Amino acid sequence: MQKTAKLITDNPELLLYLDGKLHITVLGGIKLTGFDRLKVTLKLVCTDDKQNVFRHSLDLYNSIQAEQLIEKSADALDIGTREISTAITGLTTALEQYRAERLEAMKPKQPEKKLLTEAERKTAMAYLKSPNLLERTKQAIGQSGIVGEETNALIAYLIYTSRTRETPLHLLCLGASGTGKTWLQEKVGELIPEEDKLEITTLSVNAFYYFGKDELKYKLLLLEDMDGAEDVLYPIRELQSKRRISKTVTLKDSKGNPKTITLHVEGPVCISGCTTREQMYEDNANRCILLYMDGSAEQDMKIMDYQRKISAGLIDQLAEKKVREQLKNVQRMLKPVTVKNPYAPYLQLPEAVFKPRRTMLLLLLFTETITYYHQYQRELKTDEDTGEQYIETTIEDIQAAFSLLETTLLKKSDELNDACRSFFERLKTYLKEQDTDTFYSKEVRSAMRLSPSSLGRYLYELERMGYIKIARGNRYKGFEYKIQSWNDLENLANDAQSMVKSILENIRLVTRIPPVTQSLNGLHKMQQISAKDAVTHD
Repeated sequence: MQKTAKLITDNPELLLYLDGKLHITVLGGIKLTGFDRLKVTLKLVCTDDKQNVFRHSLDLYNSIQAEQLIEKSADALDIGTREISTAITGLTTALEQYRAERLEAMKPKQPEKKLLTEAERKTAMAYLKSPNLLERTKQAIGQSGIVGEETNALIAYLIYTSRTRETPLHLLCLGASGTGKTWLQEKVGELIPEEDKLEITTLSVNAFYYFGKDELKYKLLLLEDMDGAEDVLYPIRELQSKRRISKTVTLKDSKGNPKTITLHVEGPVCISGCTTREQMYEDNANRCILLYMDGSAEQDMKIMDYQRKISAGLIDQLAEKKVREQLKNVQRMLKPVTVKNPYAPYLQLPEAVFKPRRTMLLLLLFTETITYYHQYQRELKTDEDTGEQYIETTIEDIQAAFSLLETTLLKKSDELNDACRSFFERLKTYLKEQDTDTFYSKEVRSAMRLSPSSLGRYLYELERMGYIKIARGNRYKGFEYKIQSWNDLENLANDAQSMVKSILENIRLVTRIPPVTQSLNGLHKMQQISAKDAVTHD
């Protein structure tokens, strides 16, 4: 009767190999790294004489050490060398298989791409072809369990949609602690198919370089907190700008000789993160569309009301899940297609926008993404010279892009950061209610329930920028401040709105010209008109 050998792996620190009357225990288990060696500490026992035990440490891949083990254990246990040799060979093979299985089990499992049923395909297609697609999507996002922040959520959803494009957009959610940055990112992330996203809490210094070459390609990368990714801000910026990263490292080969290899990770990848500190991550923020969370009392009431309804069982969570699945299927129906924006030459930014080059690129890409999302409502055209198929941006896409990014563009035109601006607008509202244009810091701190450090920081910044000035007082009795600028934000908004209106009017004027007369001269003339109007309205 032929004996059967087996490896028992119930305890990874105490592996047991049974081969007939010979029992071999691998003390401490084995290391899963380093395929060029298999170092073990063995305890060999023969069931005929359990009092007689032989222990030995060796590298099973070292033939000299293996031969010494066989000879010494055969003498110690009074067993034939052939039997010991067969057992050691079987043990080596079993340990190799065990190590391979453990490593395979440790690999992160990539979700399989869902194959839509015919009914799901028809439903998703009808959704993408429906009129007022953006408004319908905004309503669906609200029905998926996102309370308030519907506009921010729609912007995030569109940015995440760009992950499958060659030049995706990136997102940074900004706001004070507890205003729902991570929550919004997580909830909108639930509307993206599992196979297309990767959620990460923290990253080590070199983590990005050890992803597979194409593991991140066309993926949505959700960083829970930028503070947990401080060590990898540089590779994140490179992935955003160059859409690829590489790193040269030195390793040792099987003989111990050093050799140099280069690790490559390919994009494009859509990156989304959250932070309370915009200035800290300015280089990364410049490459992203910024979303500012709503920290108003009205938003607090909406959230708390939803929480109460959830607790009382008044929310149909099954219906919310159904909406989320439908939006995922909509995403699965979108196909890679080239987008061309024939109206791009007429687009302008307010002169007050800081870093206009990157802001203009973000505006153009966001406009293209809106067109991309409407791909089933756009005529598929073919370039006669290259044969490339593409769809074109419409005036409605441009108008939607400006409308959705109005707050972002306004913030990029504002020299005050979001927290300081919010305080200044609240301060102006409070003073208007009091029918005065002067105030003392003590009364404002009490009315707005601010910490002394926060209030001092805001007042210093506003005074430095010339928005307020000290009217009278001293450091002992306190200073009385006076508002210097009441309508700066309104003026910025009005300038931006006038400019957008002018751009859209110019574009509509172009579209009314008969196709035959739309020559290069006409295009040049319209660019001049657009530039002139932009100067007039900025």
